Amino acid sequence: MKKILILADTHMPKKGKELPEHLLSVLKEGVDFIIHAGDWSEKSVYEELSLYAPVYGVRGNAEKDEWAKQLSDKEVLQAEHMKIAIVHGHLGKGRTTPDRAYHSCIDDKPDLIVFGHSHIPFVEKRDEIILFNPGSPTDKRRQKKFSYGLLTINSNDNELQHHYFT
Repeated sequence: MKKILILADTHMPKKGKELPEHLLSVLKEGVDFIIHAGDWSEKSVYEELSLYAPVYGVRGNAEKDEWAKQLSDKEVLQAEHMKIAIVHGHLGKGRTTPDRAYHSCIDDKPDLIVFGHSHIPFVEKRDEIILFNPGSPTDKRRQKKFSYGLLTINSNDNELQHHYFT
C-alpha cells in the first residue's frame, strides 16, 4: 500500500508563510511520497516537504529563481501499478487547464494525470485516464476552502480524494 500526498499552487511565501497545520498533521502521520504540480514559488517549500517524504514535482509558471531551472515541465513516475504523469497545466494545447494537462500527457499513457494552475479542485475520467487537480492548500482564490489530495494505492484498488479545510 502507498499513501501519496498531492499538492499544487502553494505560492509560498507570498500566499502562505508556512504550511497549514491541517497539512502538517497529514505529513506527520506519514506519507510514502509527495507530488507537487508546480507553483511552489520557492525552493524552501520543496526543502520543507522533503523533511517528511520524497518529493516529485514540476515547474509551474510562478517559479522565477535558479532552482526552477532544475525542475522539468513534466514528470512521469510509477507508483505500484499506477503510472502517474505530473504537469502544471499552463503549457500545451487546449482551452482549459484540464485540456492542456490531458494533451500534454496523453502520449505517456498514464493512469493518472496530476496538474495544478487553476487552483480549482478537479477530478474527471477521460478515456480511462483520471485527471486530478488538488486545488491549493495556501491560495484558495475564489474557492470556499483550501484543499489538497490524497491517493491511497492498494494491490486491488485505489482511493483518490480531495481534502478540504478552512
